[in-house]
Amino acid sequence: MQEQAPIDEHDSSQEQFQPRRYQSEVYEVAKRRNTIAVLETGAGKTMIAVMLMNHVGQEVKSSGDKKLIVFLAPTVHLVNQQFEVIKSNTNFQVGEYYGGKGVDDWNSESWEKEIKEHDVLVMTPQVLLDALRKAFLSLEVVCLMVLDECHRATGNHPYARVMKEFYHKSCSKPKIFGMTASPVVKKVPGVSSAMDCEGQIAELESILDSQIYTIEDKMAMEKYVPSAKEIYKFYDQINHSFLDLKAKMEASWLKFDVILLKLQGSVENNYTDVDDRFKTLRKCMGNDLAKISYCLDDLGLICAYEAVKVCLENALSAQGECELFREISMQHKCFLEEVLCLFGELLPNGCKNILDLVPDFSNAVALGYISPKLHALIELFWSFGGAGKFLCLIFVDRIITAKVIEIFVKKVPCLSRFTVSYLTGSNTSVGALVPKMQKKTLESFRSGKINLLFTTDVVEEGIHVPNCSYVIRFDLPKSVRSYVQSRGRARQEESIFILMFERGNKKQRDQLFDVIMTERSMIDTTTSRDPDSFVPKACTSEVSNTYFVEVTGASVTADSSVSLINQYCQQLPKDKYFNPKPIFRIVDVGGSYECTITLPPNAAFPTLVGPICRSSNLSKQLACLEACKKLHQIGALNDHLLPSIEEPSEKDLTVKSKEAASGAGTTKRKELHGTTTIRALSGTWGEESSAVYHAYKFDFACSVVTEFFSGFVLLLESKLDDDVGNLDLDLHLVTKKVTTKVSSCGPVHLDAEQIKRAKCFQEFFFNGVYGRLFLRPKSAGEERELLVQNEKRTIWSPSYMYLLLPLESLNDSSNESWRVDWKGIDSCISVVEFLKNNSFRGSKDCNGNNGTLRTLSSEIECNGANIIHFANSSLDRSNLTDMTVLAIHSGKIYTVVEVSSNSSDSTFDGYNDNVPSEFTTFTEYFNKKYGIVLMHPSQPLLRLKQSHNPHNLLMDFHEGNNNKKPQMHVHMPPELLVRVDIPKSVIKTLYLLPSLMHRLESLMLASQLREEIHWHSSSDQISSSLILEALTSLRCCEDFSMERLELLGDSILKYVVSCYLYLKYPKKHEGQLTARRSWAVCNANLHKVGTDRKLQGYIRDGAFDPRRWVAPGHHTLHPVHCKHGVDTLEVPVEGNFQTEDPKIVVGKSCDKGHRWMCSKTIADCVEALVGAYYVGGGLIAAIHMMKWLGFDAELEPALVLEAISIASLRSYVPKDNDIATLESKINYCFSTKGLLQEAITHASEQESGLGYCYQRLEFLGDSVLDLLITRYLYQKYTDIDPGELTDLRSASVNNESFAQVAVRRDLHLHLQHCSGLLLNQISEFAKSYSETHDATGSLQGAKGPKALGDLVESIVGAVLIDTKLNLEEVWRIFNPLLSPFVTPDKLELPPYRELNELCDSVGYSMKQKCTKKGEITHVVLSLQVKDVMLTGEGSDRNRKTARGQAARCLLKDLEVRGISYTKKRKPGADHVGDSTSLDTNNIDVNNQLTNDNSSDTLIRKKRKTSQIESLVEITRFHDYDFSEKVCSPNDTTPAISAINMKKGGPRTMLFDLCKKQQWQIPTFDTVETKSRTPVEFGEGSERRMGFNSFVSSVVLYIPNSGNIRCNGDARPDKKTSFDSAALVMLYELQRRGQLIIGEL
Repeated sequence: MQEQAPIDEHDSSQEQFQPRRYQSEVYEVAKRRNTIAVLETGAGKTMIAVMLMNHVGQEVKSSGDKKLIVFLAPTVHLVNQQFEVIKSNTNFQVGEYYGGKGVDDWNSESWEKEIKEHDVLVMTPQVLLDALRKAFLSLEVVCLMVLDECHRATGNHPYARVMKEFYHKSCSKPKIFGMTASPVVKKVPGVSSAMDCEGQIAELESILDSQIYTIEDKMAMEKYVPSAKEIYKFYDQINHSFLDLKAKMEASWLKFDVILLKLQGSVENNYTDVDDRFKTLRKCMGNDLAKISYCLDDLGLICAYEAVKVCLENALSAQGECELFREISMQHKCFLEEVLCLFGELLPNGCKNILDLVPDFSNAVALGYISPKLHALIELFWSFGGAGKFLCLIFVDRIITAKVIEIFVKKVPCLSRFTVSYLTGSNTSVGALVPKMQKKTLESFRSGKINLLFTTDVVEEGIHVPNCSYVIRFDLPKSVRSYVQSRGRARQEESIFILMFERGNKKQRDQLFDVIMTERSMIDTTTSRDPDSFVPKACTSEVSNTYFVEVTGASVTADSSVSLINQYCQQLPKDKYFNPKPIFRIVDVGGSYECTITLPPNAAFPTLVGPICRSSNLSKQLACLEACKKLHQIGALNDHLLPSIEEPSEKDLTVKSKEAASGAGTTKRKELHGTTTIRALSGTWGEESSAVYHAYKFDFACSVVTEFFSGFVLLLESKLDDDVGNLDLDLHLVTKKVTTKVSSCGPVHLDAEQIKRAKCFQEFFFNGVYGRLFLRPKSAGEERELLVQNEKRTIWSPSYMYLLLPLESLNDSSNESWRVDWKGIDSCISVVEFLKNNSFRGSKDCNGNNGTLRTLSSEIECNGANIIHFANSSLDRSNLTDMTVLAIHSGKIYTVVEVSSNSSDSTFDGYNDNVPSEFTTFTEYFNKKYGIVLMHPSQPLLRLKQSHNPHNLLMDFHEGNNNKKPQMHVHMPPELLVRVDIPKSVIKTLYLLPSLMHRLESLMLASQLREEIHWHSSSDQISSSLILEALTSLRCCEDFSMERLELLGDSILKYVVSCYLYLKYPKKHEGQLTARRSWAVCNANLHKVGTDRKLQGYIRDGAFDPRRWVAPGHHTLHPVHCKHGVDTLEVPVEGNFQTEDPKIVVGKSCDKGHRWMCSKTIADCVEALVGAYYVGGGLIAAIHMMKWLGFDAELEPALVLEAISIASLRSYVPKDNDIATLESKINYCFSTKGLLQEAITHASEQESGLGYCYQRLEFLGDSVLDLLITRYLYQKYTDIDPGELTDLRSASVNNESFAQVAVRRDLHLHLQHCSGLLLNQISEFAKSYSETHDATGSLQGAKGPKALGDLVESIVGAVLIDTKLNLEEVWRIFNPLLSPFVTPDKLELPPYRELNELCDSVGYSMKQKCTKKGEITHVVLSLQVKDVMLTGEGSDRNRKTARGQAARCLLKDLEVRGISYTKKRKPGADHVGDSTSLDTNNIDVNNQLTNDNSSDTLIRKKRKTSQIESLVEITRFHDYDFSEKVCSPNDTTPAISAINMKKGGPRTMLFDLCKKQQWQIPTFDTVETKSRTPVEFGEGSERRMGFNSFVSSVVLYIPNSGNIRCNGDARPDKKTSFDSAALVMLYELQRRGQLIIGEL
């Protein structure tokens, strides 16, 4: 075979791999038998494995079986590295697995998915071992197992456990391929002889069931594997012992150790957690002293000084803990600070002067500032100066050495050309790096960004750095493995391996000698072995002391059972005062040992006694094994021997897959849904026969007594529920209010002729006022069509059939309560007949007919000066006022205001605003525009009131604004008008009907849903108005919405589900109950149960648009055609109709009723409906509603009695009448004392072996208090905003509030616990509360321990069970205990939220910066206020708490400056400081305009500079004059892309700029100008016409500069005028050099 050039096994760019000769040799051997390849580091062992994997993979593929290849690497670094190599050099589907990827929490489904999708699994051996033990994976499905660094397969290493527990017992064993550079791992001292090496190798071969193979011809390999040149660097012995300094450090340590011991002795209660904290602190102090002393001896004074600072930085923080813990932590820091001062005395000027010296540090060495060893290292670095680009690894033994030398090198000026870092393992040692930082550091070293890398043994094995040219052993290797592996890191040609020796140190010399001789023995042994005479040593597999699960094959051994028990305990609920873990008590029983395990009180069982064994360790293991067995048998461990994690079943949770439920119930997801048809509005009647209707009369009473509105009657085929058919409703006009009364009038009979007349009236009247009576012809020359003329045109639908007819005005003497105005109806019919019989072609505007048309009044002859000629009659002019007329040329209905003094020959009133009209007279206007020749041009014109679009009268949009808008009138010749003999009051009423019918239809829909839910009781049923409230979203702009009911329903759902779970599952702990409750009440599940019941069709989620309201027989002028591709009214709940596109407009429906809806709205509606049923019918009705939705909500009395029975068996020992005292405080005597005892027992009482704690009762009590307080607030504050109601609940229902209750009522004295931390924190909180609380109960200062709030909740839960779920009794007991509640005037928002809302109200932009130092998070908030940048800082373990501290600082600073947040703010209030409230409702969280659909460019991009400058007004700030001063752009000048000229674009870009620069949001002011004639805007394709024009100005304050005011151009609407002003502002900022605008 021709030999190829060396190929880098890690170079993923290789197109085709050509193996070297020795690689092929090993590969051929590995194909035949299990092999351990012993090759030098860098020899390409991984590529041999890749070749073998390809070979085995091909064999498996040809067989058709699904088999896996498993590649094992002992570290995460190696897993990452080998994963990339295999993925780049094979066609396999490769996956990588290690603890950091969360594989420890995977279930069988997760593993099955990975196995199905991958061919090769690259993982750490521990992951494989766990997967095998849990039966997620079986060696039967593995065809090849590769073990990298296989020399580790000894003792209890996962490699050895996998082989012994599974491989050797397997019936179908996979092929094994091991890789190592050093099969001998024995540490020095002592030379491993050939026999020792043979023994270790034989043991390795036995465990791996493989045979060692190595290359005898080393020369062949040396061609490709460069051998590093090994040199020795000697350094002198240290001549400075610093005995005096060490003595002082020792004395300081002893002093502070004594202080800690005294503090520990002063603690009254010797709780375990306090003792543990003292032990930890004392141990840390001792470790710090050892580290500092080590650095002093090994590195010198300067590095030891840096080591003190590192220790001080890593000192344990006690921020947020009790005073005792803060005190002992402070003693630790005081010790380090005292040591730092000792070093400071020896380094008076620090180390700066010393580090500035030239490379000759001999003087510093002589003084002991630098050790000879460190000096030798510096000399080595200096010698690299001319080597060009290089990478150097420096191996050290300790993390502290790596850290301080890195710090030192960075401070040495003469080494500034080096980039330096350090790398450690990801263990729990202080100073160890997190995996993410390790990976980043290693990548930087490989790429050359770092060229000096100090490291511990973490990179000795396998880590590939091909360009590494120097490896320095600062600390000598302690084993042959370490020696071989670290030497192998020097991969580059002519690389150097440097070992550092102390002169005259015989121990070091002997140590290295032993390592080298052992290596030689190892090489001799591996090369001299005869493969043919190989006799494998039998490896005994472990079968005893193992528990198997027959169903799955999962197993746990005696030694792994201890970790499994600990894993189980860690899954139990915990808090900062209690870390669940087993307690072992081992007693000597006649020379043997017996172990008793006490599990946490929330575990499945309390204690277990293990079998008697010959050793204490074995007794502990076997006791744990028995515990594992028992936990599995009772279901606490599942069949894979993992702690049972609650997962939703199909019954518990209807969301069956995460994929299907992704985003369900969130505001981000939008869904297309239909609208449910109202059954009550359907009709089967026609014109052929008579019909019986249910009549509902509409009476109207105006707040202005002189105003009269005609009554109407609604005729329906269906009977409405009483609360729908009998209704009072206020309708709001601009300056008055109309009270509407709907009342049921019983059945009424109409014959066929009456039905026909009624339908004709409805078609004529509604189309004449709101629509169009004439339909335009489809082609030129055709006659226009009268809508009501075509008998075949279908404008009536069986699903929407009712009649709205006017009523006569009856006098008091009439015996009838109501009577249809058939006279008025017949008048309308006669007009229709007139139009049918006298139809004429449309105007030339419509059909292009240029002929003239004489009016029909030419046929009517009538004399008299006061006679006015109409199209169908002649009337006296004195009888015309308020008459209803129809224009025959347009089909529009008007009312007459007055007879004008002008005639048709008078000047046409089209001159206005200096815009000339193209017509001179009215006669000319009608002739040219409509082709009509007036026969009576000298007749006076009539001034008519135009019909207008209907308005939403359900809300008082004009509150506080009594300015009556000017009415729009038209002048028209009488001969073009047809008289309609109905009163003006009918026309006025007609404008009320859309809003009234919208409300009635909504109530009908609510009533229809109520019928489906079908809940009946002896008392009244749930009102339809209450259900309608639950179906109405805030988007509807009504004076009610679902938000209040949603808040209440949320609490009811939580309570009922909590009670059900507590009673149904008495053996499940609080964590499991909480998980189940979370699944049940989560928005995703609420969305699912809502859509299953088709609630989405009932929800009202869009503002009422009266222009789109249509009555039966009414043809809309504003159609919205469906573009969704759904033919049916109902939209399938499928992914095709779901989106997260922010541009989708929510709430606007098409003509089929399809509309986009936020997914969360459905979940909110479910909660609101539960709340509505609770308000209307109590808890029984709410539970019925929940059952209808599909919840398990049956609260069985038998289960309550069972819970009481279990609690009655609790063992308790009252302390000094403790129970009675507590009962007197809460004013309730328990029937079952065990409930109260359980309620006051904290989980830390584990050692007493009670077997219970308050966690389950806390789970229950939490939901009880939530419901009771929410109900109280809901009933008490009926008029406040729902958002404020939510804030009140948040302020009242929280752990801090309950903790204050516990202290205020002295309940904390009864808490049973075994935690010193908890005791101290309770004492501090109680003291702080007594000193600082005010009448409201608010507390600024110490934060209440969570256990105190839990105590109150658990006592409430205990009372609930003891009273057999009597909520009213619980409220009677706890209302006085919880009082006083927070009131709206005393409500305090969380600081960060208050600051956010303040910034929103005044237009400030806030920035946040978070840094994490150890366990402490430091938050800095910054805010630009005028010319000052304010900052607030906070630090805490919890980021949210730290942010709150920072926000509180800023709020105080702002308050000093007179800027504060007004808590009471009505919805819709203007922004503080704005002359005009900005239209921010149209800007979503991404600053995308979502309600503006226009994409036309509204403003020209290019403007002359002079034009812009003329629109800019400068406001000088103090004495600073910048009217002519223009800044030049620099690196800090903000830049934006080309301005988005679409509607909303300039505004959004200006707001974004201000937010980025932290400038105050600009304010806009707008002036509106109205015109009676159209005004032209824009040019070309942007040309638009309109009657109103808007001109806006914008003011922007620039810090340290002042205000800039810019005026925009006139625009047809307010928003585009904002855009115009914003555009001018952007260009002005560019002119001043404060902004760079990019080009398109």
